[in-house]
Amino acid sequence: MATIFTQIINGDIPGRIVWSDDRVAAFLTIAPLTPGHTLVVPREEIDEWTDLPADLLGHVMTVSHRIGAALKQVYGSPRVGLVVAGFEVPHAHVHVFPAWEMADFDFARADANVAAERLDEDHKRILAALAH
Repeated sequence: MATIFTQIINGDIPGRIVWSDDRVAAFLTIAPLTPGHTLVVPREEIDEWTDLPADLLGHVMTVSHRIGAALKQVYGSPRVGLVVAGFEVPHAHVHVFPAWEMADFDFARADANVAAERLDEDHKRILAALAH
């Protein structure tokens, strides 16, 4: 069965996609560490990031870099966090999020009750930043 990430990428379940190309997609998480928290996911279902072919990993990181720059622009954070955890879904992915302090990296603080309207607004803002 396809992972939840593949289902989002394929449009089988809704997602707020901010980037899509032939190798990766990026979309907002529904449990963000901070506003704008985005997941960069290869289309190919590979569980661990260390198993990604080097060229695909490079592309994932290039897209993560572009998303990170957009997030910094949109939210004005002093840093952008980048985490590869891999425990939530068996499909490699990179967490990219605005960060103001080290506590922003604590997944126990993720907000699983974010209003859909706020996620929609974050989606619009990130898309606008990426368009420039």
